[in-house]
Amino acid sequence: MSVLRKINGQKAVRDHFEDILEMVDIGLGSFELNLLNKYLVFFLLYLIALLSGCATWISDVERAPSIKLEQPVSGSLQNPIVDSSIELSEALKKYAPPEFKEKQGLVELLYYSFDGKIHKGQLVIDRRLIEDIREVFRVALENKFPIALVIPISSDRFFKDGEWNRDNQSMLANNTSAFNYRTVTGGKSLSKHAYGWAIDINPVQNPYIKGNIVLPPDAVYAVNKPGTLRRNSPVVIKFIRLGWTWGGNWKSLKDYQHFEKVLLD
Repeated sequence: MSVLRKINGQKAVRDHFEDILEMVDIGLGSFELNLLNKYLVFFLLYLIALLSGCATWISDVERAPSIKLEQPVSGSLQNPIVDSSIELSEALKKYAPPEFKEKQGLVELLYYSFDGKIHKGQLVIDRRLIEDIREVFRVALENKFPIALVIPISSDRFFKDGEWNRDNQSMLANNTSAFNYRTVTGGKSLSKHAYGWAIDINPVQNPYIKGNIVLPPDAVYAVNKPGTLRRNSPVVIKFIRLGWTWGGNWKSLKDYQHFEKVLLD
C-alpha cells in the first residue's frame, strides 16, 4: 500500500508541477523560458518531491513495530552448553608419536548431562570409529542417559605441573575420553586408548575394579544410579552391536567405563 501511495503521490506532484510551469510561461509574458531551462526547473522540483517521498517511506519503516526474536533456551538442542570447543591440533598437544596422532579425528557430540540439560563436547578417537561413536551418543541422547563431560585429555583443564592428566584428573572429573597415549593400568604395554580404539564413559559411576584397586578412588558401582552402565543399558547394547567389547563383561577384572574396538591397520 505504501509503495502505491508513493507512486500515485509522485504522479500528482508531476502533474501539478506541469501546471506551475504553464503558469510561469503565462506570468512572464514575452519572456519565454527556453526548453532547456523549463526541464531544468522541472527536474529540480521533481528531485525535491522524490527526496520528500523517500523521507516519508523511511519514516514509515521506522514506525513499523519491531519483532523480538527469542533466544533458544540455554541447554537445549538449539543452544547446548559448550563443555569443549578446541581445534584438533590443540586436542593433540599431549605427547604421542606422529604415526599415532595422524590417525585421530576430533568429533563434536551432543549429550544429556546430569543437570538435565543438553551439552556439547569433543572426543578424540581413531577417525574410522567416529561414526560408531556418533551412533552411540545418538542412542544415549534419545534415552537421556546422562554423561558428565566429554573433553579431550589434552585440554588445559587437565594440565598440571607440566603434564596432562596427572593423577588421573580426567577420571576424577568424571570425564568421558578416548585417545590417550599411555600404557594399560598396572602394566607396560600400550593401552587401546593409545591407538584411539577405546573410550571410557562416566568413570565415577563406572569404575575400574581389580581386587582391592578401585579407580577412580572411592567410586562405587551401583547399577541403579543415573549414568551407570549395565548389560541391558541401551548404550552398552549399541556398542556390542557395533562390534565393541565392554570391560564390564571381563572376568579377571571389571572396567565398567571401558569400551574398545581393535582395528587392523
